[in-house]
Amino acid sequence: MINQLFTLSSTIERLRQGPLSEYLDAYAAAVADQGYTDHSIRQQIIVIADFSRWLKQKRIDVQHLDSQVVERFLRLRRRQQRDRRGDPKALERLLTILRQIGVVKPHRPPVADTAQSRIVAEFRRYLLQERGLSPLTLLNYIPVIEQFLPERFHNRAPNFAMLRAADVTRFVMRHARELSPIRAGLMVTALRSFFRYLRHRGAIATDLAGCVPTVPNWSLSTLPKFLPAAMVERILECCDRKTSVGRRNHAILLLLARLGLRAGEVVGLSLDDIDWSTGQITIRGKGGKSAQLPLAADVGAALAAYLRNDRPRSATRSVFLRHRAPLVGLGNSSTISSLVRRAIKHASVESAHTGAHVLRHSLATSLLRQGGSLDEIGELLRHQSPNTTAIYAKVDVTALHTLALPWPGGGR
Repeated sequence: MINQLFTLSSTIERLRQGPLSEYLDAYAAAVADQGYTDHSIRQQIIVIADFSRWLKQKRIDVQHLDSQVVERFLRLRRRQQRDRRGDPKALERLLTILRQIGVVKPHRPPVADTAQSRIVAEFRRYLLQERGLSPLTLLNYIPVIEQFLPERFHNRAPNFAMLRAADVTRFVMRHARELSPIRAGLMVTALRSFFRYLRHRGAIATDLAGCVPTVPNWSLSTLPKFLPAAMVERILECCDRKTSVGRRNHAILLLLARLGLRAGEVVGLSLDDIDWSTGQITIRGKGGKSAQLPLAADVGAALAAYLRNDRPRSATRSVFLRHRAPLVGLGNSSTISSLVRRAIKHASVESAHTGAHVLRHSLATSLLRQGGSLDEIGELLRHQSPNTTAIYAKVDVTALHTLALPWPGGGR
């Protein structure tokens, strides 16, 4: 692989010096699979070769490589004014590959082993293994418990028999005012879950979950954030389909607008989730639950065209990939929301809400106005509770007029 990239024998010989020389071919092959160009790979190999010779001079074994060693080398490059923008990323990729093949030990940040940290770790395992909650849910729950325990017990091992309802109430009152209603609601939900866990394992005898105060969050007090159907169609029409990236984005927008997918569901979509023989797509949603939805004709056509003509060749099974190296799946939900935001701006649509969820809300609102029932909408959007769907009842103002009682003393 290296010989293909560098034709001059003297250059190859220079690259072969140092303790990393035997891994250069593996690195070059790995980044080639990720879609980097030959020119980019050559530049990456050169900085790794310089790093290898520096390691030899400093008598540092490959097994002892870590981020701190890399940073020492990069500081030297900056002082010598030889650093290039891609150097840190190249050396970071090298470390990752060396860890994957077992040459360098995996990076594990030190974690303080305390009684409180062990309780948090056990609670995390309980949520994942016994409750079956998603790792994303844990991102909302765990920080609350990591804050509650030291505030109540300081640096001591928790004695849960000392916990009282007043401790819980004070914690909620102290922090709820600093949070939005949604974040405050997540906080009390996390606390209730933790106290149920403690009672489950016999650490407390009192049902402290019932003592967690409710934070007012009138979820049905506002209208859902949506765009009129005509504006959604305008966004889809204005999507640039003359480029591979544009056709990929159009397929994503159709999934959001026609099937009401969440941004995270689009990111997690795998090639194995599409059944072309039955015209169905499997959606893996919250809490590890999955559902099958029929592929609308325009959605299926856009997906098929993207997969056939525009999706870069890659070993990853993600449906939607980056179009620049590394050729891997899209990063996260924020990537999808940014895509929607740009599409709305490009279509010159005025909207106070520009994230991916606005298309999901718009679909539900449009279906309701076309005569769809709340049960049907809840099934399509895969809501776990009918209360989640109930918010859309308020957008059908015409239907609500038929239910409204006449105002006493009003016009006759």
